[in-house]
Amino acid sequence: MILDSARRVLQIEADSVRAQIGNLGPSFVAAVEALHACRGRVVVTGMGKSGIIAQKIAATLASTGTPAFFLHPAEAIHGDLGMVARGDVVVALSYSGETEEIVRLIDFLKRLEIPLVSMTGSAGSTLGRAATHHVSVEISREACPLNLAPTASTTAMLAMGDAVAMALSEKRGFREEDFAALHPGGKLGKKFLRVRDLMRRDGRVPRVDPSTRMSDVIHEMSAKMMGITAVTDSGGRLAGAISDGDLRRLLERDGELLGKTAGECARPDPKTISEDEFASAALRRMEDSRITSLFVVDEAGRLLGALHLHDLWGVGLF
Repeated sequence: MILDSARRVLQIEADSVRAQIGNLGPSFVAAVEALHACRGRVVVTGMGKSGIIAQKIAATLASTGTPAFFLHPAEAIHGDLGMVARGDVVVALSYSGETEEIVRLIDFLKRLEIPLVSMTGSAGSTLGRAATHHVSVEISREACPLNLAPTASTTAMLAMGDAVAMALSEKRGFREEDFAALHPGGKLGKKFLRVRDLMRRDGRVPRVDPSTRMSDVIHEMSAKMMGITAVTDSGGRLAGAISDGDLRRLLERDGELLGKTAGECARPDPKTISEDEFASAALRRMEDSRITSLFVVDEAGRLLGALHLHDLWGVGLF
């Protein structure tokens, strides 16, 4: 009985979301165009359950490149209308299109010539008729057994809000870098850390020149504790690298190793990365190449720093 009820609810809600594809058309395009042309902020409003969905839509817009905030309609008609100004666009959610607190905002918006995008289940409702652009979220029924509690309708609103936000984000050319800038904290923030935020610099970077004796190379590797050292030329360009593994292989073949120079023993073309790349890209490169260190170089090949797997572990990137 319980599982049958749950399955029925999920099926109705899934069908309601799928049905929104048929609600897409010129009015949806016009609404997205209006939001794209907005030179102020997008003000999203809704009452009750629709208001909760409106808050989520406003948050999604704001996190994907569109300045937006939620305005409670009841608070708006009691003094908070000053938060709305010319140049803004208002997105109003009401499945019936007749919610009193929302309808009372219409005259104010018309006086200020503020575009209104409505999201309702009826284009013929008061809100639907008054809107500059109407986005239909019509459904066949609620998932509530009594067909009363907002369930499938709010799910449809949520999905349509995501469709608006993502279409708008793509139209703006919103990039991964932009997303990173707006999400500096938490797990997302860690994902978008740059190599330059984590790399070792200056005296922490193991580095020798080609003429350095291998005995001193080993000392440098031990002192910097990265299991590798860069070999740089007189211009600071990365000419090669020597790792712990290289040392073991060289010792097996050459008993006179300690008398040689770094230039004679270095492995050319070590793995590198730009300081502008994401730390997550550095992790993938290490995993793909089965290595634990990368050297950071500029466009001219000059050594800027070094990154070790432990540096990524340290910030919880895994």
